Amino acid sequence: MICGVDEAGRGPVIGPMVVAGLAVESDVPLRALNVRDSKKLSPERREALAPEIRKVGPFEILVVSAADIDATRAQMSLNDYEARLFATVIGRLKPEVAYVDSADVNEFDFRRAIASQLSYEVEIISKHGADDLFPVVSAASILAKVVRDAEMRKIEAELGAKIGSGYSHDQETIDFLVKWLGEKGTLPPYTRASWDTARRLLSAAATHKLEEFGSGKS
Repeated sequence: MICGVDEAGRGPVIGPMVVAGLAVESDVPLRALNVRDSKKLSPERREALAPEIRKVGPFEILVVSAADIDATRAQMSLNDYEARLFATVIGRLKPEVAYVDSADVNEFDFRRAIASQLSYEVEIISKHGADDLFPVVSAASILAKVVRDAEMRKIEAELGAKIGSGYSHDQETIDFLVKWLGEKGTLPPYTRASWDTARRLLSAAATHKLEEFGSGKS
């Protein structure tokens, strides 16, 4: 049994991070589905593939809230937290070999960090771009991305506003944060307060300089 593990939403200032893992006896069915790195697929294609992937083998999905990320970052690095989450997924799926998309610049360090959190021996293949190299990781990346997209739509519905992708480079996300802060003076729910972007915007709101971050100016 092999498994692939990947995440979606590691870097955004708004919304959860989702970690997904899929276990299979063989990646042949995944190759037949022509799975690819989720970032290289359209939302429609990801939505179509996800239910087919779930039929292929056991899977695990962790949805990690912005609040949990903020709290844990006070105790450890995001890389270490991600390694712990990956280990949780691997521990539940119990593969002999686990392929993971390395979050650390040093692939070996990330593999070692995951292994240190596991109570049994498993071969861990930690690679940059694993979601492009191994179909089982591509499949996990698709599951993670589809779940995160659904979570973002729930947040938009709850807040009653368009929030974009949640990433700091998305002007729609920045405009939403600027508007919310301008009206309410606090960061909106589901924002990662420990992120530099959130801190800068909060500081700008306190000094009435939010216009510097307005549409097209951030």
